[in-house]
Amino acid sequence: MKFNRSAVVYTALALGAIAAIGFVALQDPASNSAPADYSALEALRAGEMKKLAFAPAPKAVSTQAFTRKDGSTGTLAEYQGKVTVLNFWATWCAPCRKEMPSLAALQSQMGDQINVVTLATGRNPPPAIDAFLTEVGAVNLPRHRDPKSAIARDMAVLGLPITVILDANGMEIARLTGDADWASGSAKAILAALADPEQYP
Repeated sequence: MKFNRSAVVYTALALGAIAAIGFVALQDPASNSAPADYSALEALRAGEMKKLAFAPAPKAVSTQAFTRKDGSTGTLAEYQGKVTVLNFWATWCAPCRKEMPSLAALQSQMGDQINVVTLATGRNPPPAIDAFLTEVGAVNLPRHRDPKSAIARDMAVLGLPITVILDANGMEIARLTGDADWASGSAKAILAALADPEQYP
């Protein structure tokens, strides 16, 4: 029997590539994320929360560092353990001015159950951030900065504001484009359900 050497080599290379891909998938938890089923929450979406879109499967978030008010740095991984409402905003963003007080109210009302993390992306000098949050009555929110928009780029944030919900494992499970009332009954009902590990581990 005559063998086609080229075919044998090609087959061996193809099988090796498939094995390598399978190995990477096993090593990458994000690639093994099971499809998420948040259908029970659909009925809770009302008003502006109807804009909230759930991801078909949890997605990894940026590992880039943000800058805190004191100049130290941190990453989104430090918020794992609780559901996190991650808001991308800027001092020059008019819809952000409208939305920010509701995020401050959410922090006051549900801060023991969830994290509310505000991340000013782009050029936002700390004095301007302080003035903005004071003017809108949201001084209880973090003053984190993403000065080079590295995190925003990693997470495909196009336009502001955008709010991303992370599960307790630090994975993106939903996002809302544009401003919304995060202190509404609908928003709080959705977040309370997500924060219950018996419903959404």
